[in-house]
Formats: sequence, C-alpha cells, structure tokens
Amino acid sequence: MTDFEKYIQRYLDLIPTEDWLDELKIVGKETLNIYENLFEDQSNYAYAEGKWSLKTLLQHLIDTEKVFAYRALRFSRKDQSVVSGFDEEAWADHSYADSRTLKSLIKEFKLTRKQSFIFFKTLPEDALQLSGTVNGNSINVETIGKLTVGHNIHHLNIIKERYLPNL
Repeated sequence: MTDFEKYIQRYLDLIPTEDWLDELKIVGKETLNIYENLFEDQSNYAYAEGKWSLKTLLQHLIDTEKVFAYRALRFSRKDQSVVSGFDEEAWADHSYADSRTLKSLIKEFKLTRKQSFIFFKTLPEDALQLSGTVNGNSINVETIGKLTVGHNIHHLNIIKERYLPNL
C-alpha cells in the first residue's frame, strides 16, 4: 500500500457504515450540535500552544470540504488536469477564522455541507467512479466524497477528546 493509500485509508476506516452519504449528514449534524452549543469565547479555545482554536478547526473543515468538492467536480466532469495539494497549516494560519464570529462560521459550514451533499447525491454511479490525479496520485470521485466524511469524523474525534473535556 502506498503512503497516499495509507493516508486515505485512515479516514475511510472511520466511516461507520457503507452509506457514506448518510454519514455525511450525520457527522455534519454532530459537528453542528457541538458548535451551536458553544459560547463565542469557548470557540476561541485551543487545547495547547500552537494548536488550532475551535474556530480555526471549523474553518479547516470548511476549506477542506471545498477543496475536496472542487476536485470531485473536476473529475466528475472528466477534467483530467492534474490537481495540486494544499498546505493546510498555511491555510489555517491565513484563514482569519479567529476574527470571524462563530455564528458566521456555522452558517458557512451549513452551506458548504448542503452543497456537498447535493452534489454527491445527484451524481450518477458512473460519474462517482471517474478518477483524476491529485499530487501524482489517482483518486476517484466517490473516494473523495468518502474522504469528506472521514476527515470530518477525524476532527470531530479530536474535538471530543482534546477540546470539549477542557471547556
């Protein structure tokens, strides 16, 4: 198994059922349940020096979901242009999440998740199986959708384990 396949598999292994579209809705609701029950000052909390605040983490989920959806859109439209990766640390450092209100981030997350769900739900099976190249690695549209779910679950687990016990 390549490093890329191992990287992907760690997220895919987190999805509890085969119905990844349903899981996309479920984990979205779970994420919103946590964030909608935070006070503004709590959303600025980071569990250690150099770690992201809860706001920055939510912005990271939004940004990553947009990147994944863009890749899936290109590949589902048979665009074979090679897509590059992105530096999540640089994006987080320049996300301006901590200067935004929690309410605005929640609204953006809801809209992003709704867009992702509609996009993936309406793709025909043959489009879900189309592939493209990211950083020299082939990946299909369905796997990108599943990564959206697994990535969200990964960060939701971190929130539950490292953030919430200290709030």
